[in-house]
Amino acid sequence: MPHTSAASDEQPAGDPNYLVGLDLNGRRVVVVGGGTVAQRRLGLLIASGADVHVISREATPAVEGMATSGQITLELRGYADGDLDGAWYAMTCTDEPETNAAVVEEATRRRIFCVRADNARLGTAVTPATARYDGMSLGVLAGGQHRRSAAVRNALLEALQSGVVTDDSAPVTPGVALVGGGPGDPDLITVRGRRLLARANLVVADRLAPPELLAELGPEVEVVDAAKIPYGRAMAQEAINTALIEGAKAGKFVVRLKGGDPYVFGRGYEELEACVDAGIPVTVVPGVTSAISVPALAGIPVTHRGVTHEFVVVSGHIAPDHPDSLVDWPALAKLRGTLVLLMAVERIDKFAAALLAGGRAADTPVTIVQEGSLRTQRIVRADLSTVADRVRAEGIRPPAIIVIGPTAGFTAGAPENTAAEAH
Repeated sequence: MPHTSAASDEQPAGDPNYLVGLDLNGRRVVVVGGGTVAQRRLGLLIASGADVHVISREATPAVEGMATSGQITLELRGYADGDLDGAWYAMTCTDEPETNAAVVEEATRRRIFCVRADNARLGTAVTPATARYDGMSLGVLAGGQHRRSAAVRNALLEALQSGVVTDDSAPVTPGVALVGGGPGDPDLITVRGRRLLARANLVVADRLAPPELLAELGPEVEVVDAAKIPYGRAMAQEAINTALIEGAKAGKFVVRLKGGDPYVFGRGYEELEACVDAGIPVTVVPGVTSAISVPALAGIPVTHRGVTHEFVVVSGHIAPDHPDSLVDWPALAKLRGTLVLLMAVERIDKFAAALLAGGRAADTPVTIVQEGSLRTQRIVRADLSTVADRVRAEGIRPPAIIVIGPTAGFTAGAPENTAAEAH
């Protein structure tokens, strides 16, 4: 019988358990059962450095994979008395009450704390709902009411990540963090990015950085507008570098908040070089790049089995015939996969012409997504021969992503409330 029982929520009111942190690094931990319940618990045991031994007649593919990769040892057999010999901690996660009871009985004889997953109150230990945040381990116990403890854990973690709850005792180390803010929706910044933003004394933000994130900052946080509006007002890159360096040298923790990912046409590495040359420590937090996420939110995968085996991301800030262009447009035209153009709206006629001249089919699907991930997102569909006219007719303006290739014609996952869908 597979060991896949769900944990019981039957517990008396209140929580008499003593919450403690165990140092399991290098110490033997025995888990009886290899089903989905055990699978969910193994990750934290492995992360703690425990010497994990799993005993089960059957195991999920994920548990087998952990054994194959050497993260755990796995014995495919039934439990036998004596299996807890040398263990510091034990868990029994089978769907056989008699087996679970026997494991707890042996653990009690050996004075080993044991978690019983099918009925928490019959074990000698209860696992809390846990999370890790900024070097801290959080644990919540609710007398075995696992849904309740998980809900409180999730709420506390979200509050810490969003800055609603702050750890004011943590010292702020001067330095710079290059943080990718994602494609625009504030929910799409990474957890680490949001955490560092909540600790910033100074934020240097791009125009494409999610403005809602700036609204969450406290009044004491200085915000520098480093807006780089295409074809308009711009803050010189040297001035941005200076703001980062001077802020850090003044003892501040500076977050350089950028749209998308700092290293995808975001000049992030230039800023890192400037800070390193000035002796400023830098943390890089990758972001969700619009080159992949915006097409995905519009229902377009940049790759798809049997359709495309490659995708290429190209900056459109320089025309194909410009002497500074580093792009081999004839080579791109010969590819059959997906081409994603960023910053290309103003020159789409030239890019389309270059691809057509290189042999790309005129009926190649093209999708343009303006202000992707935001409430104002618009989707316009065309083909390579008509895309320039469609962009002009629909008044498409930056920021917009242009996707060219077979998957640009996919519509199965497209939002229903997008504008200008007609070809």
